[in-house]
Amino acid sequence: MNHIDIAWCRDQRAKPLIAGGVILLASGVLHLGIYLCLQGPWEGAVSWRKPILFGISAGLTCISMGWVWSNLSKYRSDSFFSWATALALVVEVGLIDLQQWRGVPSHFNRTTTLDSNIYNVMGILILGVTGVILILTVRSFTKKVTQPAPMVIAMQSGLVYLAISCILGVLINLSGDLRVQEGLLPERYGQAGVPKFPHGVVIHALQWLPAIAWLAAKAKFGMSVQRQMSIVASVATGLLLIYASIVTLLGRARFDAPIPLAMVFYVAVLLFVSLSAVIVVGLLKQKLNPTQTPP
Repeated sequence: MNHIDIAWCRDQRAKPLIAGGVILLASGVLHLGIYLCLQGPWEGAVSWRKPILFGISAGLTCISMGWVWSNLSKYRSDSFFSWATALALVVEVGLIDLQQWRGVPSHFNRTTTLDSNIYNVMGILILGVTGVILILTVRSFTKKVTQPAPMVIAMQSGLVYLAISCILGVLINLSGDLRVQEGLLPERYGQAGVPKFPHGVVIHALQWLPAIAWLAAKAKFGMSVQRQMSIVASVATGLLLIYASIVTLLGRARFDAPIPLAMVFYVAVLLFVSLSAVIVVGLLKQKLNPTQTPP
């Protein structure tokens, strides 16, 4: 596991998700170029931020799901659901792009029948993808995973956090719709809370947790050390989620937390910084003494 193995890309279940992920990443990068050329606001209901971030984020998620699928035992329905998931993510982001090019909000937009229908379709597609992610999460815990134990921990934890993020996203959409009906801002909770903060803070755990596990293996730490590092990374991610959720429920801005809660954030950051330092030292030692026996 100390080298990049791309054999999983040849798995038939991974191929549609890789293709969909590449399309989405290309869309995000393309819109980034458009934003740099045309400028305009970054924040707001109508901004190039949405096509950029949704394209890149969904693209990474799509490819990561392909990797997960390739490491699970095969089900007869896998091919259908992998294609359906890839198509759902491409269409959902495509609708967000469409609304941006039309110059109207993509989310919480019930202004016209067309806008409302587009928003409804987006919600249905994400509900479907969330269901698939939940199924993959359960399978990762109940079926054999063809990876070493530290990577299995990283995969399982990443899937759990991705599932939580998706569920939070669904709740945000439902809550936002209700707030709009009451004449309130959908992107706020309380005085200054940002509902998308806890949703976004762990949505890419399925990328960074396996990345940490892979780097720990590349540094050739012992298997028990690698396992502990995966657990620590997962705990640190959980602390970030706890911090983001509570500060949002308190109606405060992202980094306007009371001191006790801020300590949770600082501990999470400290854990990630410590893990990074240990990995860097391990990689340097391997570079200087590649024949060193793992501890």
